[in-house]
Amino acid sequence: MVQWWDSAKIEATVTRQFVCRHLLPQEIERLDQSLGFGDGLTDGTYWEWINTKAKRIFLILVDLNIPDQIFGIIDDSWDDHDLPIAEDQVERLALTAVRDDRMDRKFFLRQFHYTMKLLQKGEHIVYLDHDIVPIDSADRRSSLLGSHSIDKVALPNWPGRVFCRRRIPLSHTNSPGGLTSADFQEAISSIKGIQHHHLVCYFASYIHQGVGFVLFTPAMDSSLKSFLGSAPSSFRNLPKKERRHLVMNWILCLVDALAYIHSRRYSHGNIKPSTIHLTNQLHISFSDFTRMSTDALTGQPEKSSSSFDRESYDYAAPEQWFRPTTGPSGYTAGNRKSKGAQGAMSTSPENRTSFSIPRNDNPSSPSAMLQSPNPQLDAQAADVFSLGCVLLEMAGFLLKKSTKSFATHRASKNKKAGRGGAVPDSSFHKNLGQVETWMSTLAKEATKKASDADGATVFRGVVPILHVVARMLSANPDDRPTADEVQLRVYQVITHYCGLKEPHCVHRYGGGGGWDYGVGQLRIQSPTPMDPTTVMVSRRSTTSSRPTQGSGSGSSGSSGSSSRSRPGQQVAGPAHSRTDSSGGMSNNDHDSNSDDIRSSISSGKDAERDRGSSAGSVSVSISDWDLAALRNIPVTKTRLSGTWQTSSAAVHPQTLYPERGDQAPV
Repeated sequence: MVQWWDSAKIEATVTRQFVCRHLLPQEIERLDQSLGFGDGLTDGTYWEWINTKAKRIFLILVDLNIPDQIFGIIDDSWDDHDLPIAEDQVERLALTAVRDDRMDRKFFLRQFHYTMKLLQKGEHIVYLDHDIVPIDSADRRSSLLGSHSIDKVALPNWPGRVFCRRRIPLSHTNSPGGLTSADFQEAISSIKGIQHHHLVCYFASYIHQGVGFVLFTPAMDSSLKSFLGSAPSSFRNLPKKERRHLVMNWILCLVDALAYIHSRRYSHGNIKPSTIHLTNQLHISFSDFTRMSTDALTGQPEKSSSSFDRESYDYAAPEQWFRPTTGPSGYTAGNRKSKGAQGAMSTSPENRTSFSIPRNDNPSSPSAMLQSPNPQLDAQAADVFSLGCVLLEMAGFLLKKSTKSFATHRASKNKKAGRGGAVPDSSFHKNLGQVETWMSTLAKEATKKASDADGATVFRGVVPILHVVARMLSANPDDRPTADEVQLRVYQVITHYCGLKEPHCVHRYGGGGGWDYGVGQLRIQSPTPMDPTTVMVSRRSTTSSRPTQGSGSGSSGSSGSSSRSRPGQQVAGPAHSRTDSSGGMSNNDHDSNSDDIRSSISSGKDAERDRGSSAGSVSVSISDWDLAALRNIPVTKTRLSGTWQTSSAAVHPQTLYPERGDQAPV
């Protein structure tokens, strides 16, 4: 590793003892003499000047083997604030008795080692051509397409962290693999705010010698695709219980990350096992999907017969593989009508081991869309389908089923050659019947394996999760749940069935950035028998559309796009404190509903007392809606200020968010 001279290291190195070690005895005596300039108006000494103003200059002189020149430089009133000194001004330092251009050049170049700027999180720096960028390379990989390269780097001020660095050539005009300087900085500004623990995110960036560099974290060591094929030793060496809990936590983490992406009105656009990254510490995350992603920077063309990506095809939603002959390249998702109770995520009973993936045959179904010259593509619904495929693979991994055997099973009844060549089509969307039978097989095996030994309680959650996956794989995009609904349901399954009381990800992104009550009345009622894990979803008759699938893999904020979260959605479930994308309750949501909530509680207070209601149960009465009501939300443990406590009374919505932060403390 290179020795980097930051301010702390310079302060610790240049001491009185260090200075004396590089000076002659008579020069050491001069350190305590008064400065030779100022005509006696200053009582400072040469040592005091070095100690407070010229430590960097002294280090440079030591490197050049002329430390005695420090006295003449101080007499001319030079100090560290003058660094870096322009190359044509270095001769004014009079480093030698006779002008020496080589010595002046050495001083000019060496000064940048002591004036470096350290990269901080979220910072963008434009370095001068001669600046030293404090970065250590590690495990450099070969360049991609000759114009864009990726390597792993480390920062001296972030010990123990490894970052993925992407190199983007800058030019005066946009070209494949490159951007203009203005576009580069604009792209950086647009991705800074996309931060999630399970998403490859922007860390810092800089421009140096006409090239842009972006640092992302975490740096990938492998992918879920390679993991499912052969798990690394770091995973195999874990106790069986930890392995099972880890995989189940990964399922929730991925769902949580997608809910976050969709809450920011983005779509990932390329979810498959190879775009899900793993580190050596078994941390899982989605690949980057912004303008700075690898695919976007290399300018890869649209999929065609000559550049067929079989994996993308296999995990894509059915509507993604329609190629219109006319019309624009992107389509605005239409307003989809709520299915009411039928669209809820609850499945009853959830212990049944037979599955039916919805294939509604209506004018808005994929089969009908294929006949339309202007199909509507919902990018976020396509993400949900692709993630459902991945979750099914992970459930199979828990039950020791290989991805190869699953692919063979999917293609077993497909006699036609697939688009990838002469092999049968093994995609999910073309073989939903085979996917159903595979899910039934997994469900039966999970039921047999469920027990209380070695973490086998996780198998009790496999069947409920498979029912969630069945909804995610609906052929009709309108029949698929939102990522936020999936996140909430998976969270409930993991905490209720699998025995993971404190899973890794505990967030809430729905309702426009906070808990969206959207109710006219709220009152406390007596509890009625109800499965605490059943999700009852009420929706308004009007819904907001998802973002449009753009030309890139992660279109952001396109015209006509909006968040896929449904404004009228209300859900019941375990009351672990959840944070929204900004870490707290939306002020607008709370202010607009607080008066109604308080008045509703007051109006129902006496009636509840007569019914002998339990304070540990909360329900929502929606008199204005002709939809299913929410009832009996059990209040279990509420997380406040980093501690867990059991609440014995109904919790006011504001108490769910006592602090801000992107992630609830775990």
